[in-house]
Amino acid sequence: MGNSQYGIDPQRLNEYAAEIREVSEQKVQVAIVIGGGNIFRGLKGVNDGFDRVQGDYMGMLATVINSMALQSALENIGVAAVVLSGIAIDPLCKAMSRRRALENLNKGRVVIIAAGTGNPFFTTDTAAALRAVEIKADVILKGTRVDGIYTADPEKDKNAKKFETLSFDEAYEKQLNVMDLTAFTLCKENKLPLIVFDMNEKGNLVKIVNGDKIGTLVN
Repeated sequence: MGNSQYGIDPQRLNEYAAEIREVSEQKVQVAIVIGGGNIFRGLKGVNDGFDRVQGDYMGMLATVINSMALQSALENIGVAAVVLSGIAIDPLCKAMSRRRALENLNKGRVVIIAAGTGNPFFTTDTAAALRAVEIKADVILKGTRVDGIYTADPEKDKNAKKFETLSFDEAYEKQLNVMDLTAFTLCKENKLPLIVFDMNEKGNLVKIVNGDKIGTLVN
């Protein structure tokens, strides 16, 4: 949503698309899981009076909207992209399956995975971890508004110190809110490394792919 209060900021969307194109042009296979908080937040919806299950499904649909927007932005700059969804929505997108995702990745397409796991009570973090394990990804890159994992929220605590690297055990023991526990456990059990980085800093995505030490590595 960029600097807006809600919705999709076209400038920010196009910036993301350009970054993804740079990575894709290096023959790196890219699968993306997008949240939907810029449109609807499931838990906030519950607080506003929605049933939890209904709220979660509404949140999933918000991720479909974001995924379609990113697909359009990528295609506008010549990048082939496909949206697969935890909830099949014909004719907008096909159902997510490991085989379908790998087929598209092997054809050089960017795969955008929408609607989380397709089930209520699971976060986008969990969806990202699950899908990464399914397609045997090399690493999860978690884009946030800050440039890594800190001892405290750096937006609130100026004395917060950044970690360059962490083990999963260290992150758990220090009670660092890297991801929700389900997602975190999936990554740990499957030995799937995680890099948390500032996705709004231009060039960061390409730098990570090229091996630069950007953000915080958890492995």
